[in-house]
Amino acid sequence: MIHKQAIYVTKTDRDRLSNMIELARDHNDRANLHYVGKLENELNYADVVASKEIPPDIVTMRSRIRLQDLDTDVERVYSIVFPSEADFEEGKISILAPLATALLGHRRGEIVEVDAPSRLRRLKVLEILYQPESSGDYHL
Repeated sequence: MIHKQAIYVTKTDRDRLSNMIELARDHNDRANLHYVGKLENELNYADVVASKEIPPDIVTMRSRIRLQDLDTDVERVYSIVFPSEADFEEGKISILAPLATALLGHRRGEIVEVDAPSRLRRLKVLEILYQPESSGDYHL
């Protein structure tokens, strides 16, 4: 993942994700350790802000976003969720998926590169349809 701008993560998201990373390491979850490492790198790079101070155009945990694949022009809507909540049929992708990890903390209008299994994908964040913090849902 290539960063052109700083990414932002709420303190609540960072704390929850850090706990999830610790649990995965404690359980020696080999299947996810590679993805856990990528997420940890993202969190280490991020500027951490209070939930009430995160701008409404930033992708946070449980945000629902509309993306455009710049190579295919296909648009899709996804929600970024914790692994236990993932359901690809419903558009809920785990934060441990390369796409979700790459999107976390980026702004509406930014182009994010994702190293997907088949190709390097260039995705534009077209719209944030729902962000818990801007809706006052700080408990999510």
